[in-house]
Amino acid sequence: MFVPLGLWLLMHVYVVWRAASVPPMAGRVARTMLVIAAAVLCLSYPLPRMLERWGAGGLARALEPVGMTWLGVLFLAVVCLLAADVATGFGLLFRRFAPSLRGWALGAAGTLSAIALVQGHRPPVVRDYEVRLSGLPREADGTVLVAISDFHLGTLLGERWLAARVAQVQALRPDVVVALGDMVEGHGGLEGSLVPALRRLTAPLGVWAVTGNHEYHGGARSGTRLLEEAGFRVLRDSWSEVRPGLILAGVDDLTSRRRSGLDSGAVERSLAGRPPGGATILLSHSPLRAVEAARAGVGLMVCGHTHGGQIWPFTYLSRLAYPLNAGGYAVSAMPVIVSRGTGTWGPRMRLWYPGEILRIRLRASRPAIAAASAPPRSRRSGGSPTVSHAGSSATARSVSGRARALARVGAPV
Repeated sequence: MFVPLGLWLLMHVYVVWRAASVPPMAGRVARTMLVIAAAVLCLSYPLPRMLERWGAGGLARALEPVGMTWLGVLFLAVVCLLAADVATGFGLLFRRFAPSLRGWALGAAGTLSAIALVQGHRPPVVRDYEVRLSGLPREADGTVLVAISDFHLGTLLGERWLAARVAQVQALRPDVVVALGDMVEGHGGLEGSLVPALRRLTAPLGVWAVTGNHEYHGGARSGTRLLEEAGFRVLRDSWSEVRPGLILAGVDDLTSRRRSGLDSGAVERSLAGRPPGGATILLSHSPLRAVEAARAGVGLMVCGHTHGGQIWPFTYLSRLAYPLNAGGYAVSAMPVIVSRGTGTWGPRMRLWYPGEILRIRLRASRPAIAAASAPPRSRRSGGSPTVSHAGSSATARSVSGRARALARVGAPV
């Protein structure tokens, strides 16, 4: 907690320090006003959290959009000012023009912020993929899987936005809908009122979900309970055969578990005991442990969490933590599709990286013997973690060369 707040304060100090050298701010009065404005804006992010804890939830919800928007604007201001400082050697070069260049940098940050706000309020795009799965029965060829992720429902994204997204998903006529975590923001107490709208998500093969890190806010059980109240079937280190020959498996959020060292073996546990043959799709909020999934015979892995960076150029930092950052990849011949997220975290801003809904059409890789008619089977976590290698092979429409190289050398991704 202290590290993020310290970074937040440092960013404000840096912006005030550099903005104070811009010619219009050179006067004492102007600098004083700048410091006061920065101090007020510095409180805009932590203050709603504090008010919420003190029981002033209504005031907290009214102030939160201000703090979240300022978070995005501040980030872009820091980036643009740093670019100006690097170009001028932090004022040691071109001393005559450096202050004016910082003014242009602030102007660029304002322009980029306006663009990001416009793009952040646009509806998500539909991203189409076609994936061939070894072992997929002919009867399941053409199955449409629609994946949504990172709604972050709460104060900034509410019932009106959710209703539009539900209509958008239903218009795609999915056979199965999967939610890849972070469906709720995890604070503010508004999520329960969104359950009726979430219930309108339907599909013949069901609506499925895995937990994200925000479902862990307040405890994973509370986040899971809300999803189940909305009619989602939550896969927690477990699998279910949604139709003969097609298995959905899901793991609890790997990022949260990695911090506590509990992510090891989670993929294997989620797949343990599944019937041989057929095709397996693994749902994971975070694009981690892909090599383990490929070795276990998973035919397709679908993830979210990264938002694709959401606001350029944050994507470069996001890729350091998650090399499988957004789009389609191949890891040991297993396709991995990472969603940029359907909603937004923090500010309702996106710069060059639109939100998206994934529409994945599943294709049988070759003629397969029809699976015997049988009721769907499912398994909850527990028991010995035995893993069956199905030996499936598949390819995604778009493949990252970097991910392919990582797979060849066996590096963890």
